[in-house]
Amino acid sequence: MTYEIWLFLHVIGATVLLGTGAGIAFFMVVSNLSNDPKLIAHVAGIVVIADTVFTASAAIVQPITGYILAREVGWPLFEGWVALSLALYVFVGVFWLPVVWMQIQMRNLARTAQEAGTPLPARYHRLYRWWFACGFPAFGAVMAIVWLMLTKPTF
Repeated sequence: MTYEIWLFLHVIGATVLLGTGAGIAFFMVVSNLSNDPKLIAHVAGIVVIADTVFTASAAIVQPITGYILAREVGWPLFEGWVALSLALYVFVGVFWLPVVWMQIQMRNLARTAQEAGTPLPARYHRLYRWWFACGFPAFGAVMAIVWLMLTKPTF
């Protein structure tokens, strides 16, 4: 493949990571504001699917296309902005993996509350606070990676 095709795939992957992350956060926050177990269970179910299909796929594609682009252009992987991008990518993963687990747990807790006709349990609310807190550093790091890819600063 040519450089332009790899670059296109890499940019699409970054866009999917950024867009899916923002969309998932928006819908989870809005559904949580309702405090309605039925709505939350439904939205969290979709969120788990979206994270599996879109975020996980893009998370796999990004390092592959990034490696190919760096190799074709001659950028060293462990120097400068590329190394910082890779470190931030690992940082994002450290937050994302627990977040996926939390989303599954929140979905299950909301489903159980819906089926029992009870309010959401305290554990749901604790998980939600952790989920919310983990989102900020992860999303900020994705934004920083996109900025690094676009500006390619030297340092």
